[in-house]
Amino acid sequence: MRPVKSALAGALLGVLVLAGCGQSTTTDSAATASASPTPPNATSSAFPVTVEAGNGPVAIAGRPQRIISLSPTATETLFAIGAGPQVVAVDDQSTYPADAPKSALSGFKPNAEAIIAEKPDLVVLANDIGGIVAELGKVKVPVLLEPAATKLEESYDQITDLGAATGNAAGASTVVAGMKEKIEKLAAAAPKDKKLTYYHELDTTPYGATSATFIGQIYGLFGLTNIADEAPDAAGGYPKLSAEFVAKADPDLIFLADTKCCGQSRDTLAKRPGWGKLSAVKNDQVIGLDDDIASRWGPRIADLAETVGAAIDKAAAGR
Repeated sequence: MRPVKSALAGALLGVLVLAGCGQSTTTDSAATASASPTPPNATSSAFPVTVEAGNGPVAIAGRPQRIISLSPTATETLFAIGAGPQVVAVDDQSTYPADAPKSALSGFKPNAEAIIAEKPDLVVLANDIGGIVAELGKVKVPVLLEPAATKLEESYDQITDLGAATGNAAGASTVVAGMKEKIEKLAAAAPKDKKLTYYHELDTTPYGATSATFIGQIYGLFGLTNIADEAPDAAGGYPKLSAEFVAKADPDLIFLADTKCCGQSRDTLAKRPGWGKLSAVKNDQVIGLDDDIASRWGPRIADLAETVGAAIDKAAAGR
């Protein structure tokens, strides 16, 4: 999934790249899901339960056995906390894990009839497009709206929500604790005295992301200074930067979140007018990110933090 201009990225950019990056395959995994053993940390004794989601309090009568995820972030989270065997279908942009039951269902163009045909007992999504929450509510399908997180604590809260909603509270708690420990250790170890600057690229337009965004806050934990904060239209969080602006700012580090969608790299940046002389390009401090990890707010945020930490260590050592 490409950035959705909320949390890690923007809707404008997301819609633009989805068609190029998404691959749609239909998988019927109902039999597999029903035959799968109950994960060790799953419990039915916690039900009924009410979870406070983006669409208000959601009552769930019993442990869901047919979950549909229309959010790549939610898909990653569900499998990470141990709810994978309960998931019968995921949207066409859910690329991780590889064995998730990918389908033609869409989180950007949700079709109520197609969703209902899967007989779900829980639907998780990030956007209420076309009033899909209300449509599913008409047939009494519980829906958890878990919108793009705007800060790290919201990400942790959503993982906890999904744990409670699926009967995998212990698994969710373990995932959150692991994320917190890893991110905190990495941030604490970062050499913040080097006063490094950076640029995070969303696409080749190029759009950047300021410190006020979810992704910007992650970088902020490492003491980095964001050049996009000084952009003329930085107030929106995702300013469109000119090549001249980036060249003048000359960031120490450049993080590319458009490697898979748009094939960007140190070499392609070097060919842009005026960018071949950038410090990050000359000093080999251009870091290619996994587009998916960089545009989601789930468990793999800790992996993103690890990549950022390693880049900072390398840049600091070269000073």
